[in-house]
Amino acid sequence: MDFVYRFPVVKGLQAGREYYIGMVPLKMIARLFPNDDEYVLPEYRAQRKLNTSRIPVISKYILENRNDYVFSALAASIDGKFCFIASESNQDIGVLEVSMDAKFLINDGQHRKAAILEAIQEDDSLGEETISVVFFADKGLSRSQQIFTDLNKHAVKTSNSISELYDSRDDLAVVTRQVVSQVDFINAYTDKEKDILGKYSSNLFTLNTFYTANKKIIQRAEITEQCEQFLVEYWKNVAMNITQWNELINKEISKVDLRENYIVTQAVVIQAFGRVGNYFFLHPDHMDMYLKKLSDIDWRRNADQWYLRTIRSNGRMISSETAVLLTANVIKLALGIQLDQDEALREEKFIKSIQK
Repeated sequence: MDFVYRFPVVKGLQAGREYYIGMVPLKMIARLFPNDDEYVLPEYRAQRKLNTSRIPVISKYILENRNDYVFSALAASIDGKFCFIASESNQDIGVLEVSMDAKFLINDGQHRKAAILEAIQEDDSLGEETISVVFFADKGLSRSQQIFTDLNKHAVKTSNSISELYDSRDDLAVVTRQVVSQVDFINAYTDKEKDILGKYSSNLFTLNTFYTANKKIIQRAEITEQCEQFLVEYWKNVAMNITQWNELINKEISKVDLRENYIVTQAVVIQAFGRVGNYFFLHPDHMDMYLKKLSDIDWRRNADQWYLRTIRSNGRMISSETAVLLTANVIKLALGIQLDQDEALREEKFIKSIQK
């Protein structure tokens, strides 16, 4: 090999095959990984086609968090000649020499790569920073495709709830955590890690459900301390005035009975409370007086008012945005709140559809 790239690396062993982990300057990414398979048929590519809509989002993340962004390693196969030169002191540490005629195929991280290149165009100082790359020996297209499949198929996707639990950059996530922690009933029965609860879960809600509901309440308003205070007051009033929640506190009803026979712990209803909450966010006067009427609402699954708007004919919940709106309509009307023009039109359309 006359001309080579030289990467300081650590050697590892997986499934009987050697691999190497090195630190690569970001400014070298474009040279090592050119976009040469954009128009190749899927069966002849080692990666999925680039989803260009994701790139600006990731690039923005880098630029807006210039001093604390973080990326996991890229994974790449080397198609060409290379050799590992071990150091004298440790046989697993050394230099990986790769022929400049070799090709590098990304097995995992193509969107990170593209976003890094876009971010460097905005801030060229990024080029001096590094990203870890895991190098594998290329064993043909089928092996590269299998590496891509294995890396992605067996990855565990982070739940929305746990993302919102840990995210300190999302102001609404931060506020939602604070609000949930200050409403005793909701805090006691909210799973802060999972997005889907099992039938016999000890919890009734997910953090993501309240995050979504709070987004409906606040909408595009700037999140301030006053917003947090409003959300705490609103959800405390909701919890105070739902009969079945209080029956659970007093051990007059079980969680299983609450889940199976009532709808008031379902995500579609919590999000409907989000729509109702937006009305009070804009018109806060006498909110506590209005919300006392929540105790008069029939929350049973078999109540006629929920049929086909919240509950399907087979008894399953409807989770669409239309169901959220129509469920919120029932709550608003029960509280004595006039529907806005869009809500009234959607309500009229729904009533006509079930009368046919």
